[in-house]
Amino acid sequence: MGLTVHHLHLSQSERIPWLCEELGIDYELRLYKRSPLLAPPEYKALHPAGTAPTIQDGELTLAESCACMEYICHKYGQGRLFLHPSHSDYAGFLYWWHWVDGTFQPVVMRAMMMRAAGVSDENQFMTITNGRLGKGLMALDERLRDNEWLAGAEFTVADLMVVFVLTTFRYFSPYSLQGYDNLLAYLQRIGQRKAYQTAMKKSDPDMELLLGPDPPKKTLL
Repeated sequence: MGLTVHHLHLSQSERIPWLCEELGIDYELRLYKRSPLLAPPEYKALHPAGTAPTIQDGELTLAESCACMEYICHKYGQGRLFLHPSHSDYAGFLYWWHWVDGTFQPVVMRAMMMRAAGVSDENQFMTITNGRLGKGLMALDERLRDNEWLAGAEFTVADLMVVFVLTTFRYFSPYSLQGYDNLLAYLQRIGQRKAYQTAMKKSDPDMELLLGPDPPKKTLL
């Protein structure tokens, strides 16, 4: 019994099949539709967290994006897509790898929840949240001005983490990338990666990939 990736459509679990494709490892992909917005009962039953992503490897069931990615990279990928402490870009890699889940994605999620609750853009807390989102996008754009990938010259799991927040997550929390030219060029590089193309066709074949500046015309919230 090998590695099984449970993917909830239009969710951050898209990171895991993409990771497997980048590493060139075998995996079984099981797809789940939202019911109607959140994960269906059979997905929630996989792990006590009840969230995507979830993977299974023999008797092991594991959740959380970073945990799943680190497990797969080190067990099946000989540590590829992680930088060694001796690498000159190691500190930068660590920062951006943790920055996505620690800072950036929570801000985008907060904006989504406040907007869904009917909070206006004039509200002071929404103003603070939008300001932090803007600072995050500026930081990314600045980082990518002189670097091909977030960790520098090498593509790593830091890139695998951030792309969902810049693309698919905009179906839930729409925002524009207009004016962030370095970031947009980065997304075009992502879109040209064979592993990304293959994973997205397997995971969400009917979804329009949001690799450009504009948010989707129709959102899910």
